[in-house]
Amino acid sequence: MIKNQFSIFESELRVRPDDIDMFNHVHNSKYLDYVLAARYEQMEKFYGMPWEHFTQQGLGWVVSHVDINFKRPLLMNDLMIIRTGILTMNDKGCAVQFEIINQKTGKVASDGIFDYVLIDLNTSRGTKVTEEMIKAYSI
Repeated sequence: MIKNQFSIFESELRVRPDDIDMFNHVHNSKYLDYVLAARYEQMEKFYGMPWEHFTQQGLGWVVSHVDINFKRPLLMNDLMIIRTGILTMNDKGCAVQFEIINQKTGKVASDGIFDYVLIDLNTSRGTKVTEEMIKAYSI
């Protein structure tokens, strides 16, 4: 992951039976779920701005683009570390870098970047990221 002025956080998850596909490893769509679950936890735990903070203001973060690299499979019951950190932030949204590491092997199973935009939930249109948000995420 690229080191910059933004912090990198970790969450831990375990592969569940319903994550497994017909090839007996984690289905590629689940990697997206893992990153989203980690970010949800990290927004509350580290930034002090849980998802509900935004929805109560009529705002929401929407994924506009994902770039993901699948490097190694994850298998049933594997324990993984999901590292995420803001790569860039501007007045329309942010790019979040991530990597999913198999805890047993220490190797990266997947990495990439999620692009998020902030939207007004009433209009479903993009809206400006506030200074309060930028300050909270700049730790």
